[in-house]
Order: sequence, then structure tokens, then C-alpha cells
Amino acid sequence: MGKPLIYEILEKPATSCIIGICSAIWFYIQKKNIGYQHVGLSYETAVEGHHWRIITSAFSHISVIHLVFNMSALWSLGVVEQLGHLGLGVAYYLQYTLVLVVLSGLLVLGMYHFFIQRFKIEYFRRVTAVGYSCVVFGWMTILSIKQPSSKLDLFGFVSLPISFAPFESLIFTSIIVPQASFLGHLSGIIVGYAIAWGLIHGMTNYWAVTMLGWIALVFIFSLKQSGAYDFNFLEIESVTDPSLPSVRFIGNGRTLQSTVPLGGIELA
Repeated sequence: MGKPLIYEILEKPATSCIIGICSAIWFYIQKKNIGYQHVGLSYETAVEGHHWRIITSAFSHISVIHLVFNMSALWSLGVVEQLGHLGLGVAYYLQYTLVLVVLSGLLVLGMYHFFIQRFKIEYFRRVTAVGYSCVVFGWMTILSIKQPSSKLDLFGFVSLPISFAPFESLIFTSIIVPQASFLGHLSGIIVGYAIAWGLIHGMTNYWAVTMLGWIALVFIFSLKQSGAYDFNFLEIESVTDPSLPSVRFIGNGRTLQSTVPLGGIELA
């Protein structure tokens, strides 16, 4: 007989929180009737400055089957939080989840760019990726290297050897969800191998918090600049008062008018 659910939740706090966030976002999307094109990541929207979609696409799910598959796999992969003796643990899980979300999103955009520019495949300009699969496949890959004897449980009755799980799951997902993003899953696998093999390393709590801060800034400002959301408190008003003093360079006769004079920035 297994442990009561509450004990497993306490043993996997970060995983439980992420599952709760993804489930809440899915419920909100369904309630508000939001389409994948409004939150998903595509090359076209990224070029237009919708960089915030790297985050929203990862945590959003449109299909309940897709949500259940990803969260079921993520719950099984939460064992990473319990492997502190292998150099993993809760802190490692949170730190490299940030890395997986950002780098896998950037990598899939890079792949889109490559196919569009090199092979002129315009399909990749408009195809939209959505879902937490990239991170799930990344953790499958990391765990397959760090603890190859582990098993991946799906839906409570399918058990896969973790050493082959990334590629087996790639096939399994393609069967039950034909619209699954192959490049999105592949990007997660690539970043996962880079982390597991030590090509991406050195994350600490300090760098994780710093990275989270930059993600928040880029998220807010890209929302503002793309017009997806209006942050009134970020309004910057230009000041064209002719009475403001100018700045002069003595000796060559040139005068430089200050473009951002003291007091010229107002946060409404």
C-alpha cells in the first residue's frame, strides 16, 4: 500500500506547486475560453516582440489530455526532489526548471528560425507551441542520466524505464496527441542532456533569483511593448520644456540637448 497523498505532496513540494499552477491556468483558460493562439509561442509572435509567450506557453494547456499526460509524468519525475544525496533535491529542481523553461523556449525558436531561413519552410513561422512538455522531457532526460534505474509512471498504470523514457514518451505522445510539438519535446531533451552532462552548470540560489528577476522584467516589458497588456504605471512621458538647460561641450562649438533631463521620467 502506498503512502497517503498528503505525505507525497510534502515530499514533492515544488512539483506539487507547479502541478497546481498548471492546473489553475488550464481551468482559467477554459473558463475564459482563451485559445492557444493567445498564449502559445510561435516564431511570428516572437519576432513581433511577444517574448512573454516563452513563459505563458510553457504553463498553459488547452487539451485536458495534454494536461493530464504532462502532469502525470511530472508527478513521477518529482522524485528528483528526493535525491539530494545525488546532488539533486528541491533547490536543484527549482533552479534548473527555470533553465529548462527559458532555454527550451529559446531553442525551439532557434530551430524555427533555422528551418525558415535555411529551407524556406514557412510552416514553422506560424506553428504555435504550448504546454509543459519541454520541461517534462528535460527532466526525463536528466533523470535518465542521474539515476537510470528509475521508472516513469504514467496515468498510474503505465511504467517506462527512465533510460528510454524521453524517446518512448515522444512516440507515445505523438500517438495520443497528434498535434504534439516534436521540436518542442526535442528542445527539452537537448537542454536536459546539456544539464545532465554538466554543459550547463553553476546554478545557485543567487543566480536563480537573479534569473527570475530578469524573467519578470522581460515578461512585464514585453507585455507592455507588444500591447498585450497595458501597465499604466510604466508610462514614460516625454518632456519638451524649452526652459530646460542644455548641455554644452566647450571648445568645439557643439551643443548637445539632453534627451532625458532630470525629472523627465514619471511613473504614473
